[in-house]
Amino acid sequence: MVVCGDDGLAHRLAAELRGVYGEQVTLVVPPAERSVRPPVVGRARAASALLDRVVNAAVNRAGGAGAPPPDSPGLDPVLVEAAEATEAVLAEAGVERAAALALVYDDDETNIRAALTARRLHPTLRLVLRLYNRRLGQHIEELLDQAAALATGGTTGPAAVFDASTTVMSDADTAAPALAASAVVGTSKVVQTDGLMLRAVERPVPRPGETADPGLATLALLSATPIDSNSGPAGDPHGPESGEQGPLLLPDAATVRAAAGRGTVVLEQVSYSGPALPAGRGIVPPFASLFSRRLRWSLAGLVGAVVALAVALTLVTGDHPLHATYLTLLDLFAINDPAVGASTGRQVLQLLSGLVGLLLLPVLLAAVLEALGTFRSASALRKPPRGLGGHVVLLGLGKVGTRVLTRLRELHIPVVCVESDPDARGLATARRLRVPVVLGDVTQEGVLEAAKIHRANALLAVTSADTTNLEAVLYARSVRPDLRVVLRLYDDDFATAVYRTLRAAHPGASTRSRSVSHLAAPAFAGAMMGRQILGAIPVERRVLLFAAVEVGGHPQLEGKTVGEAFRAGAWRVLALDTAASGEREEPAAEEAYEDVRSSGASSGLVWDLPDTYVLRASDRVVLAATRRGLAELLGRRAQRERAGA
Repeated sequence: MVVCGDDGLAHRLAAELRGVYGEQVTLVVPPAERSVRPPVVGRARAASALLDRVVNAAVNRAGGAGAPPPDSPGLDPVLVEAAEATEAVLAEAGVERAAALALVYDDDETNIRAALTARRLHPTLRLVLRLYNRRLGQHIEELLDQAAALATGGTTGPAAVFDASTTVMSDADTAAPALAASAVVGTSKVVQTDGLMLRAVERPVPRPGETADPGLATLALLSATPIDSNSGPAGDPHGPESGEQGPLLLPDAATVRAAAGRGTVVLEQVSYSGPALPAGRGIVPPFASLFSRRLRWSLAGLVGAVVALAVALTLVTGDHPLHATYLTLLDLFAINDPAVGASTGRQVLQLLSGLVGLLLLPVLLAAVLEALGTFRSASALRKPPRGLGGHVVLLGLGKVGTRVLTRLRELHIPVVCVESDPDARGLATARRLRVPVVLGDVTQEGVLEAAKIHRANALLAVTSADTTNLEAVLYARSVRPDLRVVLRLYDDDFATAVYRTLRAAHPGASTRSRSVSHLAAPAFAGAMMGRQILGAIPVERRVLLFAAVEVGGHPQLEGKTVGEAFRAGAWRVLALDTAASGEREEPAAEEAYEDVRSSGASSGLVWDLPDTYVLRASDRVVLAATRRGLAELLGRRAQRERAGA
């Protein structure tokens, strides 16, 4: 496996391939990365010392934490230092002999140029690209797959379509659902890829006498102790999540029944959601947005004054109400004759009408200016409306912030964004979605107040600077000690220290920290293994993967029932893809297909498979798996063992 990158994702991905899948890894990084310590995160902790020896030969960690697994001795990573993945660099990294290449540079153009070069050097090489531009990524994926098919004389069959030689992914898209879910209490964790939506939700411990709804499937048991997702690195054998008190992924039915006092993560809803553009906005804004609340009250007061004057004139002069109203309006606009020789009451009312007319002029001018300003700003950035509350304050509109904003709006959650760069890429998205934006440095006084932080439900800090995120959270906590906060922090040790300090200072509040590369690395690694990874859902500081797998060639699945194929703590079959499975002979399968047709499920997935359904070689299934379980089921070592058998 060859990994090329210039940030933390490359190191995490290399550690994931080495530590979880036991693969030989060649890491291509810029020369400046030699002095940078690779991040220690999750289950990559055991492999991080190994990468430290590669990146800096002078550093040796005590205790042998970086020793390779017993079943794969001698697979030390290889380091190639280069500013860019040119043809010579890729040849030096051994791309011609590699099984897969991951290009995870932060720049889309760099990844595309290297992918085209690698496809020319090795036409059948499996490519995984990190691209932020979704539309461009689709075209590049089709182009590279077509080039691979032409080089091999064409490839047919469902497996070739499903397990394509090129996979384009975005770390921002992979991490956005988890970040958005962490910001809102009760919001489901969502994974969405190519129109397939998987939704999982955390459920608290049921009260005495209550029976918890199992949903479609129980994915995990939460920690028995009230720890947070950042209380310790995932997979740390000495961390607070280890042992019986830690989260338990993919438990069996008996374990779920016996797990009293523990919350669960269940698959609550599964539906098909194809790509759709945001709902269009009308040209004319609603009346409530044309005039402010104070201006509306002023206009209402003037109308009331006119009515009162008309009624008084009717009583004083005895005129018809319509005629009295007409005379009042003439007096109001100062176009009536002076009431010389009229009664004293009539003269007083005329003077009062003139006074009201003087008050009407500035109010009408303010209404015109405010309405024009509303129309003018319909295509510009909006300001937080008066009286806004219960919203999410989102700091940062970069790559990750833009994806998180889109996810929050898809969940119909009110958002106020804060961005210091007037040219940030996410401002166009905020303008299109008509989301209020406060332009300013979040570290300056008054910026968070303008975002209505004192009435917000949560603060989501996803800027690229850890210190900025931390400073914003600390200031927000001084304003609202009970505010729910979510931080994007790069370093896990720093994140752990921040979490513990905030929890100690504010025990009644909720604190979360997330690393984009930590959430994205398992999905990128799974794609390099040649399988379609649908997404990942974090369970505290561990990760549960969703993948679609061909049953054929896997003795753990082929010929076994759904119940027999389930392995607690490793993998679980969730659904059957009927659109690619072909015709079946079993009545149970036929009934399942009829259920799908009758329900109108356009995705062609059967989620309520009976435990007695026998999986056949031609089946394609969607399963949930831990990283270790997926490595055991789909790893190339497992494939070699099956081939030897």
